Amino acid sequence: MHTILPTRLGELTIVRDGEAIVGLYFPHHWYPPDPSTFGPRTEEGFGEVVTQLQEYLAGDRTEFDLPLDPRGSDLRRRVWRLVAEVPFGQTTTYGDLARRLGHDLDPQQVGAAVGRNPLCILVPCHRVVGSGGKLTGYAGGLRRKRALLDLEQLTLLPRTDPDLQFQPDQPRTSAAAPPRTTVDPVVAQHS
Repeated sequence: MHTILPTRLGELTIVRDGEAIVGLYFPHHWYPPDPSTFGPRTEEGFGEVVTQLQEYLAGDRTEFDLPLDPRGSDLRRRVWRLVAEVPFGQTTTYGDLARRLGHDLDPQQVGAAVGRNPLCILVPCHRVVGSGGKLTGYAGGLRRKRALLDLEQLTLLPRTDPDLQFQPDQPRTSAAAPPRTTVDPVVAQHS
């Protein structure tokens, strides 16, 4: 079953299997499954995921509490689990994830797994950046990646200025700090 959620970032296709969310895709998403696998479109049974996504996009939610079932190879699922651990408002790099996974993985292999994430936003692959904080590929497009990172930074700011609102189509406001990078202390000791 699936539904479509209109948002400021485009229409999100939400796919579920039973109670679990198995897909969340932007329009023109990289590597989407064949839409015929989504099942029938319905509005029923998607209330909680719709509510949580709307709260997140409004800057009122920093974590999701949903049953997720991303499907992919063992390596991809391991990468997605690490991505899911990146805290709201922070970033990590493909290289950091590769080091944490070990097994002689390189950042490109991690990037390929991140790019196949079937649960954009819910498994926050927008928080994975290139070395030095450079924005690199995103299945929903770099404009959306920047908008999600900006949203998280603006959400962390004190809400004293009513003019500071999330505007994904406008340039980044100078009040927003650049995303913070998560540093794994174990990785830092071996760098």
